[in-house]
Amino acid sequence: MTGNAPAPFTTDDYRARMERAARAAADAGLAGLLVAPGPDMVWLTGYTPTAVTERLTALVLTPGHDPVLVVPTLEAPDAEQAAGAPALTLRDWTDGQDPYAVTAALLDGDGRFGISDNTWAMHLLGLQRALPGTSYAALTDALPMLRAVKDTAELELLAAAGAAADAAFEEIRKVRFAGRRESDVGHDLAGLLRRFGHSQVDFTIVGSGPNGANPHHEVGDRVIRHGDMVVLDFGGLKDGYGSDTTRTVHVGEPTEEERTVHDIVRAAQEEGFRAVRPGVACQEVDRAARAVIDDAGYGEYFIHRTGHGIGVTTHEPPYMIEGEEQPLVPGMCFSVEPGIYLPGRFGVRIEDIVTVTEDGGRRLNNTSREMVIVE
Repeated sequence: MTGNAPAPFTTDDYRARMERAARAAADAGLAGLLVAPGPDMVWLTGYTPTAVTERLTALVLTPGHDPVLVVPTLEAPDAEQAAGAPALTLRDWTDGQDPYAVTAALLDGDGRFGISDNTWAMHLLGLQRALPGTSYAALTDALPMLRAVKDTAELELLAAAGAAADAAFEEIRKVRFAGRRESDVGHDLAGLLRRFGHSQVDFTIVGSGPNGANPHHEVGDRVIRHGDMVVLDFGGLKDGYGSDTTRTVHVGEPTEEERTVHDIVRAAQEEGFRAVRPGVACQEVDRAARAVIDDAGYGEYFIHRTGHGIGVTTHEPPYMIEGEEQPLVPGMCFSVEPGIYLPGRFGVRIEDIVTVTEDGGRRLNNTSREMVIVE
């Protein structure tokens, strides 16, 4: 995204998020948070610089103090237009000033701070030079669940993004696959996502035949053939919130083995979804889906985690993976996407975005998970 976030949040919403983040930092034993331009800044303030450059921009959140946005003077007019700006103090600096000294004046010189993962190394090193007594922890490590629980408005935006991706799938299944390149179908998918309201397309994976056995193949120049299984995984941002869904289609009638593998993955996806309820550890979703594939004898061919969170980015915490003991909480949103990948032959993946409700889970993708035949 460029410019200020289009999502319909108010200054009070952003103020509440910044206060919540500052409290979470204190509870984690941090002296505060330093947030660079990127998804965390968008979520906390509604602001994205029109151009992310070498000039330092940083949101400073420290418990007990008003939030401060440090910006280059030439970017200040844009920052003032952000929805969260009235809840902030803007501290601008001009070329020729030392931005690290400006920022250092806002910090405890001996503190440990959470810092957003996408901060440029030159900026972190500049802060360390200005305040050699400080230390830093990646925000994903320090506060992994900061954005994980969505409010009602966020859930509505995620549901709308999911519905738009579903509409794109319903249209793409009508196009001709056989005789066309993967990149052609990927181009069609991207156009459909935009047609149904996406401002940003993050990925359009079209893995045909043996390419489907590579989970992140994306697209290539391979010509899709009659008899191919084709993995379609696509998503992006609509009104600032993400979509991500996968369906696996077949060009013409599948073999008995292909139907069997597809049915196993569909059953695994269903079991993963059924495991979703408040209080259950994230790893239990992974275990439920993986058990179906293991029991069917394909365990070695399920080579990735079962899911990832989604929000203002298409991949974020929480992760549905063995060892993640974070309990599910109503409002969390994440994918459930088991797969089987047979090297040199074909792959199958089925993915829905799911949100945790008070008594279970709700799918945000609702297209058929049955085998879909395309031409």
